[in-house]
Amino acid sequence: MTRRRKLVAGAAVGAALALSGSVRAADRPARAADDSHGRFEGDLGIAGSAGMTVGPRGPRATADLRLRYLSTAGLFATYEDGPLVGSQAEPRRVFAFGLELRPLFLARWATGRELGSPRLDLFIDSLALELGAVFAQPEGARFGARPGLMAGLGLELPFFATASGPFLGLHGGVRWSEAALSGGPLDGPSDRALYLTLAVGWQQLFGGHVVDLGDRRKTAGR
Repeated sequence: MTRRRKLVAGAAVGAALALSGSVRAADRPARAADDSHGRFEGDLGIAGSAGMTVGPRGPRATADLRLRYLSTAGLFATYEDGPLVGSQAEPRRVFAFGLELRPLFLARWATGRELGSPRLDLFIDSLALELGAVFAQPEGARFGARPGLMAGLGLELPFFATASGPFLGLHGGVRWSEAALSGGPLDGPSDRALYLTLAVGWQQLFGGHVVDLGDRRKTAGR
């Protein structure tokens, strides 16, 4: 092989290697984005659901609303009512609000521990720790003037292979009234009780631009 042919062959091999490396580098962000299953399509998410909460002596109809940031942390508000005729649900009505923390998503995604199955990944990463205040209304009484405490866990199983869309939600935990927290006499399930909620809902992600809000303000001020 002449010297010219050797130079041409070496250049071709070098170009092929460079092209291969650039393709692999370009493919990494695409795979990473796919592994998020749509959770980076928007930094904010709103999830609303309706269902039933099972507690002492009977079920209550339930409505739930949640605001989430990066599918990781957010706020929730839940209202429960025992509207059925003859229902013995105790307490009769419950209003709760608080904080939700999903610790698995970013930790698993950043370390490449996503399994590649969208529904399974979304289900695992939906594990949520819930802590908040609760107001209970016993039968024949008003809502408590002082809030109690609730602590629970939550999971959501998506119907589709993306973060935005319908889901089946499961939430459960324990609630204590102000009297139970202060060591006072307990007056039944309104003071301390377990609960389990099954609901169907929809989550929608959208770009709230919370991260670059300061940058956009600086740009607008220039």
